[in-house]
Amino acid sequence: MGSTSNPFVNAQKQFDAAAETMSLDNGMWELLRVPSREFVFTIPVKMDDGSTKVFTGMRIQHNNARGPAKGGIRFHPEETVDTVRALSMWMTWKCAVVGIPLGGGKGGIICDPRTMSQGEQERLCRGYIRQLARFIGPLVDVPAPDILSNRQHMLWMLDEYEIIMGASYPGVITGKPVGMGGSLGRTEATGYGVIYTLAEALRLSGNSIKGKTASIQGFGLVGEYAARKFEDLGGIVTAVSCWDNNDKKPYTFRKKDGLDISALASLRCAYRDINKEKAHDLGCEILPGEAWLSEEVDVLIPAAQENEIAAENVHNINKSVKVICEGANGPTTPEADLVINEGGILVIPDFLCSAGGVTCSYFEQIQNNTNYYWERDEVFTKLESIMTSATKAVYELSKEKNISMRDAAYMIAVQRVVDAVKLRGWA
Repeated sequence: MGSTSNPFVNAQKQFDAAAETMSLDNGMWELLRVPSREFVFTIPVKMDDGSTKVFTGMRIQHNNARGPAKGGIRFHPEETVDTVRALSMWMTWKCAVVGIPLGGGKGGIICDPRTMSQGEQERLCRGYIRQLARFIGPLVDVPAPDILSNRQHMLWMLDEYEIIMGASYPGVITGKPVGMGGSLGRTEATGYGVIYTLAEALRLSGNSIKGKTASIQGFGLVGEYAARKFEDLGGIVTAVSCWDNNDKKPYTFRKKDGLDISALASLRCAYRDINKEKAHDLGCEILPGEAWLSEEVDVLIPAAQENEIAAENVHNINKSVKVICEGANGPTTPEADLVINEGGILVIPDFLCSAGGVTCSYFEQIQNNTNYYWERDEVFTKLESIMTSATKAVYELSKEKNISMRDAAYMIAVQRVVDAVKLRGWA
């Protein structure tokens, strides 16, 4: 695969650039550019019709020098080992850049839960944990939900783990339902975190969100709550790109005077798709899925999947765009990144911008370990403090060294991991 299509190649290229700038020695460089452990396995599941279907599962742990591996489990019919490798690496940098004591991991199952019954999904979740129980744990590796996985999936996984271990381990998995060990604020955390970083970057440059316009790709938890917080702070979301499950393709829903985010959210089905006819009834223009990128707005928020801004479409970005907030993991390829930087657009990089989710997962672990649960306002106060402090450090380093925020974020994150590796005597 070329670098524009393989997320792991992109992740390594980004790391290699940082390693070269930092003059890392060869041993450290080699250690950090690949995952430390990889598990790929089969999961036989008895289907409702009596047949047995075999799924492929994976869990990849990139680095645990700073603490237990942390990262979600994706359910996706096109999941690949290289995607999970890349995401595990980005999780290492994500935890390090915001200063939480966790390492990087990621998991996946090649499946489409949208075509499976609840019983089939439960058996799949339990089968996944039976394969992994010896290799995860609250002090080893802590999974969480991700694309097409949810709180119920996590609770089935937690239950299976506790059955195997014969004890209560609420901290082994985060993203659980509130009342079953989950944290208040976790639903909103990643999307809110995106906007906390944006607000701080704008503040440091003498500006604010008030009156700014935004176009968002993706309307899952990240896209929705980024849109809601953007509105709360006085911004206007004019376009959202989202999947229509009836047509099996994405569309961009646009209202130039501003979308009604709550009304748009009310149209979604169980997997957060939006029916274009219902959106049209709300007064939205229905445009092609890729139209979100060329909107005449101040801010772009890619909050979907990897490689969405690439060499072949980066020139479609409207000249009005001043900031790109990477709410997704790896949404911009290195080739596109060069073009964006040359255009003078401020990019808040993915592993900083989208770190609100893992930060709140860290909060959930703390609450699980102490068996004491915080009020929602306390969660958001702590989250905003961590996200704004991290953004300030990255922004100031980028100005001091005249480098991009991505390069500055990598320098801070990689150095923290390097320091932990050296202190442990691994290299």
